[in-house]
Amino acid sequence: MEPSDTRRYRITGIDLWMAIAALVSAILLIFAATQTQAQTFTVIHDFTGGQDGSYPYTGLTIDRAGNLYGTAAFGGFQGNDCNLWGGCGVIFKLTRAGSAWVFSPLYRFKGFPSGDGSEPFGRVIFGPDGSLYGTTVYGGMATQNCGGSQVGCGTVFKLNPPATFCRSVLCSWNETQLYAFHGAPDGAAPEGEIVFDSAGGLYGATDGGGAYSPWGTLFQLTPAHGAWQETVVYNFQEHLDGGGPRGGVVLDRSGNIYGTTWIGGAGNFGTAFQLTNSGSGWALNTLYSFGTGNNAFGNYGSGIFDAAGNYYGGTVNGDPDGDAYVYELSPSSGGWNYSTLYVFPGCYGCGVAANLVMDAAGNLYGTTRGLVQTPDPYGSVFRLTLSGQGWIYTDLHDFTGGSDGEAPYSSVVLDAAGNLYGTTTQGGRYGYGVVWEITR
Repeated sequence: MEPSDTRRYRITGIDLWMAIAALVSAILLIFAATQTQAQTFTVIHDFTGGQDGSYPYTGLTIDRAGNLYGTAAFGGFQGNDCNLWGGCGVIFKLTRAGSAWVFSPLYRFKGFPSGDGSEPFGRVIFGPDGSLYGTTVYGGMATQNCGGSQVGCGTVFKLNPPATFCRSVLCSWNETQLYAFHGAPDGAAPEGEIVFDSAGGLYGATDGGGAYSPWGTLFQLTPAHGAWQETVVYNFQEHLDGGGPRGGVVLDRSGNIYGTTWIGGAGNFGTAFQLTNSGSGWALNTLYSFGTGNNAFGNYGSGIFDAAGNYYGGTVNGDPDGDAYVYELSPSSGGWNYSTLYVFPGCYGCGVAANLVMDAAGNLYGTTRGLVQTPDPYGSVFRLTLSGQGWIYTDLHDFTGGSDGEAPYSSVVLDAAGNLYGTTTQGGRYGYGVVWEITR
C-alpha cells in the first residue's frame, strides 16, 4: 500500500526541475544509508531476572549528566504476591563510567499485602522537585474492584535518593506512595507514564476501572497540605468514546489533555482524543476514530507534539491488509486532518508499541515490537526524516532475538550527542531483556 502524506510537495514544470528533485532525493537516500552504516549498536545491560529485574516494558529517562533511569516490570523482591509474577519490579539507574555502564537498582517493589506497588510498566519521569515519579499496574490496596484481583489496582509513586551519602550501588532510594487506586470508580492498572502541568499537578490514565469499568479513566493528582488529592477527569465508555488508554497522556501549552485509546470509538479500534477544561469541567473531543477508514489501529502510546502543534503517533496493529502505520494529526479549521507518514507492510501486530520521539531537526524516532511470522519478527529501531519527497525511512537496527534482545515496547531517548537508548522486553544473554545504546 502506498502511504499518503498531506505534506508531500508536488513538483511540476520543466524536466530540469524534475531532474533536480530526483537528484536531491537520491542524495538524501545515500546520506541516510551512510548514517545507518555509521551507527553502532551495543547492549549496555543484560537483565538476569533476579535482583536487577526482568522484562522492561518501557523507555528510559535521561538526566542532564547523561544518567539513564528506567523500570523493569518484574524481578527484584520475591516475597508477598511477587512470587506469583517472578518479582514485583525494579526501578534502576545506569551511570556511564568511561566506556562502560554501571547498573544500580534504586528500588524493588514489595507488592501486596505490604501496601506497596508492583509491576511498573510505565516510564519514570522527573518532577518539578527533582524526584522520580511513576506508576505501578498492581499493588496498593486490596480490593475486588480490579477484575476480581486481590493484588491491588495500582499506584502512583515518587522516589528520592537517601538523605545521607551512600558509597554502594545497592543503596535503596526512598519511595513515597502518592495514591493507590480502588478500581471503581477511580480507575485501575495505570500502564502509561504521567505528566506534570505548570502548576505542579499530575495527570495520567488507567487502562481499566472507572465508573464504566473496565474501560478506564483519566485522572489528576493535586498536592495539598502534604498529601495528594485524586480527581477523575474523565470516565471512558468504550463504544461511545474509546476505552483502555494504555499510553498515559500528554499536555499542550494551553493545558489541554491528549492521548489515545486502543479499543472502542466509532470504528471500535481506538481513538485519539483531546480534553479541554472550560472552567466548569472537562469536555472530550474525539480527534480521530481508528478503524473507520482504511487505516491501522491499536495505539499503545500517548502521542507527541511538534512545535507547530501537529500530533504524531504509531499503531501496533495493521489495517485489513495487515499494514501498521506512523501517522500525523494536524489541526485545521477547528478540526483535525489525518495523514499517514509511513507504512509497515504486512505488520499486523508488529508495529509501534510506544511513543515516538522527535529531535530538534524534526526527525522522528521509534521502535517496532515485532512479531513472529511477520516481516518484522523481533522488532526494530527506526528514524523518519521529512524531505520534499515525503518521509524517508531509515532502519537503525533490526533485532535478531539473540544477544541483542527482542520485542521492544520501548520509546527511545536521545542524549546531547544524538545517541539513542532504549530497552527490549525479552532476549539478551539471559532472555529477560536488555538496555541498548545506538551511537553515531
